[in-house]
Amino acid sequence: MNIHIVDLIIFIIYLVFMLGVGFYFLNKNKSKEDYYVGGRNMSAGHIGLSVVATDVGGGFSIGLGGLGFLMGLSGSWMLFTGLLGAWLSAVFLIPKIYPIAKKHKFLTFPQSLAHYYNAKVALMAGVISLIGYIGFTSSQILAGAKLASATFPSISITNAALIMGVIAVIYTVIGGIKAVIYTDTIQWIILMVGLVGIGIPIGYIEIGGLSAIKETLPTNFLSLTNVKFIDLFNWMITIVPIWFVGMTLYQRIYACKDEKTAKKAWKIAGLFEYPIMAFMGVALGLFSRVAFEQGMFSSIGYAPTTNLDAELGLPLLLRTILPVGLMGLMMSAYFSAIMSTADSCLMAASGNLTTDIFGYFKKKISIKSSQIITLLIGGFAIVLATMMTNVLQLMLYSYAFMVSGLLVPVLASLLLKKPSSKAAFYSMIIGGATTLILIITELKLPFGLDANFFGITSSILVFTSLQLLSEKKAQWKTKN
Repeated sequence: MNIHIVDLIIFIIYLVFMLGVGFYFLNKNKSKEDYYVGGRNMSAGHIGLSVVATDVGGGFSIGLGGLGFLMGLSGSWMLFTGLLGAWLSAVFLIPKIYPIAKKHKFLTFPQSLAHYYNAKVALMAGVISLIGYIGFTSSQILAGAKLASATFPSISITNAALIMGVIAVIYTVIGGIKAVIYTDTIQWIILMVGLVGIGIPIGYIEIGGLSAIKETLPTNFLSLTNVKFIDLFNWMITIVPIWFVGMTLYQRIYACKDEKTAKKAWKIAGLFEYPIMAFMGVALGLFSRVAFEQGMFSSIGYAPTTNLDAELGLPLLLRTILPVGLMGLMMSAYFSAIMSTADSCLMAASGNLTTDIFGYFKKKISIKSSQIITLLIGGFAIVLATMMTNVLQLMLYSYAFMVSGLLVPVLASLLLKKPSSKAAFYSMIIGGATTLILIITELKLPFGLDANFFGITSSILVFTSLQLLSEKKAQWKTKN
């Protein structure tokens, strides 16, 4: 299926517009504070939409559609954890972090750990976060390229990765966090218009409506109880921690004009994740399952008797049902979903390298140097996306390492009066390493638990042991 000239024009206009936003902010960034945290004067609306676009973006297009294809409406519970994480961090994290960040002019997440622990802990956190976010940037580009290639076969995966990567990197490099946040808002609107205004109504009509859904699928696809407790638990321990350790989220907390704005932005983001995005995503995935079972994909090589990757169901549905013009809008919506996450991850990685790693070695980085570093990281991420077919799996390892390693020290900094730096440092290493080893060795874990559970548990044990030792030493010194 070749792209019609009308669809191509629509898509090109979208890409040019994204670049235009970046160039608009080119000369408005006067300092690293402007470049990385938007001058600390952003509104709740823009921040809230940027947060949800970053958090859900690529995963919405891929993961939620796949869950809807496999289990129906119950897949929406995955994003309930997003609502929970957002609101928990609004209540517990933001009131503790924002005043300190504003006072000390923090630019990154590890700087908050330096405040509660020491520079060595912050350096380790910066390295972990840098690895994770370079991987995230690359994996988003590759995931988007695969998605676009499945929907539009005339575009190869390599070409799609180059197009997406170059555009996202350029407007991020030149515009900084403001360009990222404003383009996220625009991309979110495009995604909503594309999937809600086009995908859902046309998909619903084309498959034959509610009666066709009931006739084609088991009744549990329309139920909210078609999910196992262990799946809910694994989603909880994987997704909720993101809201406490994600560099992209800390940058947005720091970018808000005051604490009240940050809390409001997080509440907005939580509501958009669940129920709005959650049910839209799984509904479209459910529609694609009906279409597949009805044989609508047979003409493109996916008959009902073939094995179909659940995450390809949604793009195949849209490829099958959308007319000229609307396909161009949907292509833009897809690219918006992926790029809204990729650009944020790129800014996070850049901030980690320039502030947390170079800063540890007392290297002062100008805004121009920051832009060059962002460009180099983005270029490296594009190379990974085009040259490595297994980058997604490798980067999931990096992500597991980040969550398992960083969660416990963050929680300890919020809950304890004098958390131990030694406890934080070694719990980061042991927690992350435990998860990595379990994933790489592919051990069968008891009760279907995720490797993250064991990584976080080991991190808790290490931190608690060393924290108690530290307190006993302090008591001994006081007595003597």
